[in-house]
Amino acid sequence: MTDTARPSRIQDLAWRIEALAFDAVTFLARLFPIDAVSDFGAAVVGVLGPLTSTHRVAETNIRIAFPDLPTAEIDRLLKAQWRALGRWAAEFPILDKIIADPSRVEVVNAGRLEAIARNHESVVFISGHFSSMEIMPAVIIHAGVTCQITYRATNNPHVDSRIRKSRFRYGVRLFAPKGGDGARELIRALARGECVALMNDQKFNGGVLAPLFGVDCHTAPGPSSFALRFGIPLVPMSVQRVHKARFRVVVHEDIPLEDTGDRNADIAAGVRRVNAFMEERIRDRPDEWFWVHKRWPNEVYRRPAV
Repeated sequence: MTDTARPSRIQDLAWRIEALAFDAVTFLARLFPIDAVSDFGAAVVGVLGPLTSTHRVAETNIRIAFPDLPTAEIDRLLKAQWRALGRWAAEFPILDKIIADPSRVEVVNAGRLEAIARNHESVVFISGHFSSMEIMPAVIIHAGVTCQITYRATNNPHVDSRIRKSRFRYGVRLFAPKGGDGARELIRALARGECVALMNDQKFNGGVLAPLFGVDCHTAPGPSSFALRFGIPLVPMSVQRVHKARFRVVVHEDIPLEDTGDRNADIAAGVRRVNAFMEERIRDRPDEWFWVHKRWPNEVYRRPAV
């Protein structure tokens, strides 16, 4: 850390207090049975979530995606997504325990991952913020696939260090931070014949405009661009919650990409197909998506009504 980037003493103290709170939550979570921890997270966030300003963001998103949904069903979905978010947050400190229990994680089309590992195939994995999304990279790594996993570092470096250590506990070792440096590392990994895994369902300023639920939104072109550049498959995955802290990870059919020679048009077409995949997954299991993110353009959230 350079002198210009060094935080003030007050900021560093605040960060260290946050890190101690993270340690305390992790310690307590690891004392109790897995399902009890998951239930606790659902109960707490299920109560507190609707009291936050983010509740309006989630409601706006749901109304964009499902404009004809009755008010009663919107209310039900809002409550369900908060409980699902609470489960995900509470389960993070004990993901290594969940992964270590074979009865808790079912993998559909596991043969595809086994073939990628066996043949040392290079692919671009994509997914979205579905259910307990951290299960996906653990499944990829446990299948024996060498894969760079992208992540967004937290502002608090002490907490970020703990999050990385938590991921180490369930086998995730290789990271490529998001941003310019991360993109270069992903390109180097693909050039070495490795795989990369990215979340591709959140807003990416300056990205390709592509429809999601009929409304254009900026989407990262990286996955489609990487797959086209190296001539490798784009392999989508999703995580589903079966019951409490039990999951199903699905390796879906490859998303076909066309290489017509017009790279910009081909990337845009790939982005549209990725968004179509995400929309299908969200429609299938709407309770489990990350509705609290401002996925669409900012002006949508400034309107008095959707």
